[in-house]
Parts: sequence; C-alpha cells; structure tokens
Amino acid sequence: MDSKTALAFAPDLTPEPARDAADLLVDALAALGVEYVFGVPGGAIEPLYNALARGARRGGPQAIVARNEQGAAYMADGYARETGRLGVCIATSGPGATNLITGVACAYDNNVPMLVITGQPPIKNFGKGALQESSCTGINTVAMFRPCTRYNSLVSHADQLPTKLFNALMQAQRAPSGPSHLSIPVDILRQPLPDDVELPDFAGLLRRAPMLVDLPASRELARLLFSAREPVWLIGDGCGDAVDELMQLVQLTDGCFITTPDGKGLVNPRHPRYRGVFGFGGHASAAALLQDEPDLIVALGTGFGEFNSGGWSTALLNGRLVHVDDSDENLMRSPMARLHVRGHIKSVCDQLIALLASSEHGRDAQLLPFLHPQVARQAYEAMVDSPRALRGDSSPVKPQRLVATLGERCPPQTRFVADAGNSAAWAVHYLAPQDRRADRVAGHAPGGRERRGRHPSWLRVTMDFAPMGWAIGSAVGIAMANRRCPVVCLTGDGSYLMNGQEITVAAELGLPVLYVVLNDGALGMVKHGQRLAGAEPIGFQLPKVDFAAMAAAMGIPGHVVRSSQDLDALDFHALLSRRGPTLLDVRIDGEEVPPMNLRMKTLGTAR
Repeated sequence: MDSKTALAFAPDLTPEPARDAADLLVDALAALGVEYVFGVPGGAIEPLYNALARGARRGGPQAIVARNEQGAAYMADGYARETGRLGVCIATSGPGATNLITGVACAYDNNVPMLVITGQPPIKNFGKGALQESSCTGINTVAMFRPCTRYNSLVSHADQLPTKLFNALMQAQRAPSGPSHLSIPVDILRQPLPDDVELPDFAGLLRRAPMLVDLPASRELARLLFSAREPVWLIGDGCGDAVDELMQLVQLTDGCFITTPDGKGLVNPRHPRYRGVFGFGGHASAAALLQDEPDLIVALGTGFGEFNSGGWSTALLNGRLVHVDDSDENLMRSPMARLHVRGHIKSVCDQLIALLASSEHGRDAQLLPFLHPQVARQAYEAMVDSPRALRGDSSPVKPQRLVATLGERCPPQTRFVADAGNSAAWAVHYLAPQDRRADRVAGHAPGGRERRGRHPSWLRVTMDFAPMGWAIGSAVGIAMANRRCPVVCLTGDGSYLMNGQEITVAAELGLPVLYVVLNDGALGMVKHGQRLAGAEPIGFQLPKVDFAAMAAAMGIPGHVVRSSQDLDALDFHALLSRRGPTLLDVRIDGEEVPPMNLRMKTLGTAR
C-alpha cells in the first residue's frame, strides 16, 4: 500500500472544534428527542448548521433543507402534529425570518408546538445597515413574531441562551401550545461555552406535568350526564390522546357524537354512533342533531373558531353546552356555556368513566351491534350531500368521486392532509377511509397501531389560520415523522403553484407521499364564492398547467387523470409503496360546488 492509499484509509483525527452556543442548542433538542430540524441555511445561521452537522455524527437531530422557509415551517408543523412532539424550524436573518412568519402564524392559531430559531448579523453591526439586519434597528423581525408566538426574544448575550431556550421550550409545549421564537446573532451562536456553564434540565421537559383536573366541575358534569336523555359529544382536534376514553363515554351515556372538521381524523367515520362533521364542509345530519336541541352537548378540545363552530352557531353555543378543555384561551370563547371543565382532556374522561361506571345509576355499557363494512359504508354515504357523485363515471372527474376513491383504495394506515380551500371542504365532507376494523366499537382512526403516545389524525386540515400550500410541506413533515404510513396530500392547482417545489424534498428523502392536485384551472373557492355571492367574476382564473410534466422535470413520476376510468386504473398500492413521491394531476369538474355555504354565511354574502 503506497503512502497516498494509506492516507486515504487513515482515520480522521481532526479534533472537533470547541463547543459553542450553537452546540448547546442542538444538545437541548437532542435531549428532547427532536429528530429533524427543518430550514434553509444562510450566513447568519451558519454556526447552527455547523452544530447540527456535529450533532448528527453523534446521533442528534438531522437538518432537512426545505426549498423555502415557509415550507420549512409547514414541515415542522406536520411533524409536530403527527408525533405530538416539538417541531423545529430555522432560518437566517431578514427575508429568511420573514418567510417563516406565515407558517409560524398557522402553527400559533392551531396550537402546534414549535421552536423557531432565526439568525441576526453580529451585534456590533446593529444599526449600521448590515446585510439582512432584522433587529430593532433594521427590519424588526422580533417585533413581527410577537403576535404569533407564545415566547419571543432576542438573545443578546451568550449567557442568556440557556435560560431563554429553556423558557421558550417550556412555553411552546404548555397549554395552550404553540410556537416560541428566539432570534440569535451569529456572533452569539459562535461564542465558546465556558467549562462551568450551568445548563437547565432540558430532558426534564419531557417528564409529564401533573394532569390537573377540576374535580368539582368533573363531578358536576357526571351529574348532568346521569340525567341527560341522549347527550351529544363534540370531539375537537385537541382530543388526540383521549379518543378511546371518549368512545367509552359515548357508549356509557347512550349518546352519539359529532366532530369538528379538524377532529374528524381522530375517529372512525363509519362508527354507528357518528353523526358527521359540524362546521366547515360538514354534514346536514350533524347540524340537524344540534338543531333538535339535545338536553346536553359536551364539547371537548376545540376553541370554537369560525369553521369549528358552524359560524358561531347558537345551536351549539348555548346554555346546554358543557365545554371541556385544558386551555383557558379556548374556554374563554364559550361564555354562554352551562359549565366549563378545565383540565387535561384524557384525565377528565378517565374521571368521568370512573364516576359513571361506579354509579348504580350508570347505564349498562352494552356492546354495539356488529356493523358490516358494507352497511357502515352505506350509512356514511347517507350523510353526504351528493351520494350519487361518489359512484358516477364522468370526464372530467367529479371531486366527490376522487375523494371517495382515495378513501377506498388507499391502505387503512394512510395519512391524508388536505390543503386550505376546496381541497379541505371536499375531504372533510366526503373522505371516509376503508377501515378494516369497521365492525368494531372502537372509534379512533384507521392505522391506530402506528401512533406514538397519542392518536395521530388520519386527516389533517388547518382551520383558524389556513394558508394555501400548507399541506404540501406538512405532508413531508408527517412522512418524516412516521415512515410506516404513506401520506396523501390533497391540494389545489392554486396552492401547488405557490408551494409545489417542496415536493422535491420528498423526492430527495425518498418519502412515500402521493400528491393529488385538484386541477380545474382556477382558484376554486374564490370562483364559487363569487358565483354564490353574485359578485363580479374576477381574478380566479389560472393558466392550464401540466403538473405531471412539471413533476417529471424534477425526476418524479406523474400521471394525468382525465376520467373516472383513468382513476380506477391506478394501482394505489404501488404508488404508495414506492420510495419517493408521485404526483396525480387530476382534471376535476370545476363546476361542482364544494360544501362551503358556512363560509358564505359568515362572510355575509350567502344568497
């Protein structure tokens, strides 16, 4: 072996550089079990990427490079929603930070735990017109993040970092959860750590906090349930770790249940006691149930925003309501409620089960009758607005038919994520995955065996702050969080034109994501909203785009679906089994009106 060959096989003895403040940050994330950090590199955040590279060699978090910082925030959002753990996104100073804001605001309004790190030029250059300066003497990004974060601070000295980081992590994960933001100058990130630095117990943040429950209020709710004839349970997105207990309560109380649009993915929509979605994209059966004035409505894990409350419907928000939540912010939105129960939702449910089951007045929990899958399917289809459209053969494809086919043909463990606009409306109303456990009483989502400490939702939609293109990046985060479950992203052509480049991240990482583009050459919700309101038809047109050809240019398989026959010919098992994304460019019938009347009503433009 010559000297050059020997040198090539010699171990790398280059010593690791001294640990700096950026290493502290990465070590804290590793202690919390963070697997991935989503972002886009830049000069002001470079020391953090160096620390991530060093940490990854020790098994720490991996850096995932998005194509735009907004996409990075959406990926962190999807990861957090799937795992229940912290999502992390990072960006450089100036425009890198401002690109994050929409994704961070979405996480804030949907209570998604997130740590947001942005860079700054060196402190000594503040006020001098430094490139991309975004401190108080430049474009003040710290001020911009203030309204959409739970914690927000500039780290001006290295010895502030341990305390501020600990506070940011704690605030992000306590109720109500949401994003925390730290803006850190590049020279602070580079500062060496003193040997005697005292570090907080970051791993201690993983230990469960006491599951506090308002016991007197829980006992009062149990008393109300004893006397209720047929209570209605409304399940919101915040019930992810309490679904099994809620199904027990439905059975113990001889009740029935409905969901918010973002809560639908936590349940089996073919459960015999399910009456549909109440709110945006919802079902007439759920609205009728509340309009019949049940003597007791128990709503859990929801903040009653526009889409989740049926436009603040008095059929829901009235004196028959009991509101259960762990967030005072959510409870404040139902001042008319008969009773508020403050506490961890699963713990409240456990307390109610104990009270109801132990009482001699409690009802017998008889097993529900066997429900054949075909009967369950027919029962769900009876809820929807246009059941005939689910089975028809047409060209172009009816969106109802597309969504029904995805539910039936995709594996039971599939995660669906639907973008803002018509995609969400069609999915909320019509999507009902084929559940091999449809004959069972359990109400939670298909693919429940893949959950990590909570029930991940099989359907993700974003409600209160609903940016177009959110689902495209979120699908990447979901797929990164759970490699055992394929992901289907329903998005419109308008949303895809905004954020479609993030599909290349899924390709780079070999993620099994099926991107389904509802292509009608229009901003669909705008178009139909204008028509329903009798407004001027303006600004909704989009150019005709071959999205399958765009995917092919990126090295991604794409298929154009022009008819129901094309749709039926697809091998969904093969599409969702491959290592990497696939795109379906589905030419849908743009004249089909989505279930969006609630949106028109709250805008005051319903006719």
